[in-house]
Amino acid sequence: MRPAGPLASLLLLASRVRADEKRLLDAFDRRGVRYEHVDSRTAWTPLVRAPRRRLVLNREIGHARALYAARALEAAGHLVVNSAAATDVCGDKWQTSVAIGAAGLPTPRTALGLTPEAALEALEDLGYPAVVKPLVGSWGRLVTPLPDRRTAETVMEYLAALPSPQSHIVYVQEMIAKPGRDIRAIVVGGEVLGAVHRRGEQWRTNVARGAATEAFEPSEDVVDLALAAARAVGADIAGVDLIEDADGRPLVLEVNHGVEFSGFQRAVGDRVDVADRIAEFLMTRAQTCFE
Repeated sequence: MRPAGPLASLLLLASRVRADEKRLLDAFDRRGVRYEHVDSRTAWTPLVRAPRRRLVLNREIGHARALYAARALEAAGHLVVNSAAATDVCGDKWQTSVAIGAAGLPTPRTALGLTPEAALEALEDLGYPAVVKPLVGSWGRLVTPLPDRRTAETVMEYLAALPSPQSHIVYVQEMIAKPGRDIRAIVVGGEVLGAVHRRGEQWRTNVARGAATEAFEPSEDVVDLALAAARAVGADIAGVDLIEDADGRPLVLEVNHGVEFSGFQRAVGDRVDVADRIAEFLMTRAQTCFE
């Protein structure tokens, strides 16, 4: 790692240095960006203003820690990318859906049940098949298809027995008959770097679950929708997940604030260097805000 020293201009906050973070650190080195890696597991922030503002790239993988780190660092006067507000919205599927809906963007029909019993009533309105998703989570974990009422009753009975009150708040969504794939577009600084199709043997097409990625030239509709979705949640750096309905119309599923891009990078090859573009954006942001 490049020594930070007293003049370090960038903090990279991450508890795990994965392939994506290694790419980012390499990009910082190539561009001569002075940085310091801070392990969020050992970080603490006093309730005082910092003597000097810093630019922070928040790559913490855990949502709660990423959110409170962003809040604490912003309270100390630092500039955090993505902001605490964007991290808060993106990390909660319901808040994301609210922001997407408020922006008038197309998205699957969605409902929030304040109890599992209420969620069953919501599902009667949405219709089957449907999907139940945890409010907070990634990599497709605990996302469960509900083909019919009987399955939904079983799942809701399980949720009602969980000890966490948040588990009893149920996010349900219509299931879109996608064409065996979904779309991941990466947005950095108000620009779409590219898009990939994600295909998998499962109905969940997450790269973390073994989905294959294939680059394609996104249509104007996909580009415009990805940009609008990132703006709706206030994210400077985002992975926007889209799904195509039976008519081929793209819909927004999620917006990821701490986007993982290794699978995307393998698919696009040397057409775009995601880490380098993020480094470029951060350098521009630092020049704009601190000089």
